[in-house]
Amino acid sequence: MNRLSITVVLGLLALGCAQLSVRQPECDSPEAEEAALAAQEYLNGQHTHGYKYALNRIEDIKILTKVDEDDIYVVEVDLLETYCHVLDPTPVANCTVRPKRLTAVEGDCDVVLKRVGGVLTVTAFKCKTEESTEDLCLGCPALLPLNDTGALNFVHTSLATFNNNTVNQTFSLLEVGRLSTQILSGGPRYLAEYVIAEANCTNDVCVPLNDVTASRGICTAHDLGAAHTVDCKMFAILAPPQDANSTGLSRTLPTVHVHTQNMTRKHGLRHHKLTSLHDPHVTGLLSSESASESAEVVSVATPAALNATAAVPTADTSSASVSAEVPLAVVKRDTSATATDPVPLMPRCPGKVRFF
Repeated sequence: MNRLSITVVLGLLALGCAQLSVRQPECDSPEAEEAALAAQEYLNGQHTHGYKYALNRIEDIKILTKVDEDDIYVVEVDLLETYCHVLDPTPVANCTVRPKRLTAVEGDCDVVLKRVGGVLTVTAFKCKTEESTEDLCLGCPALLPLNDTGALNFVHTSLATFNNNTVNQTFSLLEVGRLSTQILSGGPRYLAEYVIAEANCTNDVCVPLNDVTASRGICTAHDLGAAHTVDCKMFAILAPPQDANSTGLSRTLPTVHVHTQNMTRKHGLRHHKLTSLHDPHVTGLLSSESASESAEVVSVATPAALNATAAVPTADTSSASVSAEVPLAVVKRDTSATATDPVPLMPRCPGKVRFF
């Protein structure tokens, strides 16, 4: 690109973002909490298998404001898996977070929201879900792949026990939530969590009922060696919509989601992951998961700032760090502190840790 072209581009960028401002509220501020909880609700709504996730910490938040346009919120949140399955209507606020000793699962998500008509709406997100390996104790239950042959056999055995003790109803396996093993005296023992649904059985073949009034719940089974225990908690049945125009949550069951022994080790997942991404390149604002530790995304608000960034080596414009909607630039963060730098009394971010 010749010098004239560069000058024209910089001039257009300066005009486009002259009215752009960026606010960085504290991570524990009410508006940050509002955005984080909206992100939590939306992400759980996209998560069709496994367990609900609860907000653990707000890592960062930026609010981009431009005249005559909707405010854009860019928030980074840390989420933790709870005991509540996604089919359980229990609000996330009332769900218990799974402790570290039982292998906690963490979701690190970058979420972009817009405030439209006073309501925050998610436009894009990117999530990474991983097991927490901190504070795992010797002898604590260890996660198994969801397609572990021995554990799946135990699931079916314990479900048969439950069905034999249930009158007038037969239940079918809908989804395996967790499979664990624990070394005790006498050898390894299985622990299993799985979701069941009321089934229609013909000639010993049972199919889960896809009906709003069908019973469903989650079972926890413990292998005791020669015996086992199984306890199933049935979910509350949601009332059907009053009319066809109702905008309530889906009242139908998801498809059966059981990992089988025939799946490859690559698909032998040990936990259910959050949906990984949704339109991450539309806004160009989802950069924290992919950006290097030595760079940060900042808003360019003046021609002087644009001229300052012109000296920076050309960034890859295909990266998610470059916005198609809001002009952004990647600049090096100065990590060297001097004796004259003011010491903040309290960091703006990250916010408080709610669980661990």
